[in-house]
Amino acid sequence: MTMLYSRHPDLRVTAVDGEGVVLHLGSRQYFSVNETGVTILDALKQPSSIAELVVAVTDHYDVSADAAEQSVRRFLALCNESKLLHVEER
Repeated sequence: MTMLYSRHPDLRVTAVDGEGVVLHLGSRQYFSVNETGVTILDALKQPSSIAELVVAVTDHYDVSADAAEQSVRRFLALCNESKLLHVEER
């Protein structure tokens, strides 16, 4: 079974000077994310597995797959706590 992650439909993401501002329209909360967070949130426009997100990060940055996976997992956990994601099993 694979877990798929996607952005909550109420999210709006704007990249500004290498960082991002995330607005959750439903909760009216703002979040700031770094450049890697913007890359992950862009990939989450479609449901994606952790492996797919790791590829998105390693394609964009000069980083090992292990380091990318740690960053992806940490970022997903924070986003999930803030209710910025939909998670489904397939």
